[in-house]
Amino acid sequence: MTIQQLKNVVILSEKLNFTRTAEGLNIVQPALSRQIKQLEEEIGAILFQRDKRNVKLTRAGSYFVNEAKKLISQSARMRKQTAHIHNGEAGEIRIAFTHSIMQTILPDILKTINQRTPGIKAILKEMNNRDQYLALQQNELDIGFATNPMVPVNLKSKVLHIDNFVILLPENHPVCENNYEDFSVFSNEEFIFPTVSDGPNYVHILESICVDAGFTPKVVHETDSASTSFRLVEVGLGISLEPISSLHGHEFPIKNIELKDIRQKAKLTMMWNPERESEYPDLFELLKNWKVD
Repeated sequence: MTIQQLKNVVILSEKLNFTRTAEGLNIVQPALSRQIKQLEEEIGAILFQRDKRNVKLTRAGSYFVNEAKKLISQSARMRKQTAHIHNGEAGEIRIAFTHSIMQTILPDILKTINQRTPGIKAILKEMNNRDQYLALQQNELDIGFATNPMVPVNLKSKVLHIDNFVILLPENHPVCENNYEDFSVFSNEEFIFPTVSDGPNYVHILESICVDAGFTPKVVHETDSASTSFRLVEVGLGISLEPISSLHGHEFPIKNIELKDIRQKAKLTMMWNPERESEYPDLFELLKNWKVD
């Protein structure tokens, strides 16, 4: 099984036509058919169901194509990184983050990485907790920074910073810092929360703030974008909970009350796949020992 064979299978899975796939690969159609048949015999599974008119992936084929895409991506990265190392170049590191991370610790981390490893290319992507777990496990990311993640057992993690939560309110809301007593005052409010599927542990923590105050939150809108949440609060479509660091640099006309006396905290956490440590040992050692001033 070669990388080129895997690429051919992926292309065929997209076109679902042997003739057009062969033309695109600049080979003859019988050669492609033989190649696919030999591959199926090698792995002991039928990847494509075909007749005179139709070609479609089998269940085994769908799984194989998904895994093949990962191997192709990993192979390309391996070749690229090996060349970087051979040439004495820094290479690249793929980093995902949630909104509050970028507003607090990530800029300083990136600055330090750049100073310690000149020339390294950081590929940055804002991603929710769930997508970070998956990307890290599939080696599509090197490091993830998330808020209150439920870290899978095959990943490592370290809490880098702990924030208080704030409640976000429209400017004309009657509750303010001067008359706020406890969180139960919001028992009849409508809330804006992240989606459960994208960060179940984080949403559970937000819900527990309400439960501790004696009520179940009425969630009327769901969004994983802090900026969207700010905007919805601004126009009076609900109130929201965010780590206080999410407010850094925002210009929305809303008010907030810092929740200093509740047990729940926003834990800004670094996650990584330990398999990646050997690629940048000095960098990972730096990050594992990172301390926030």
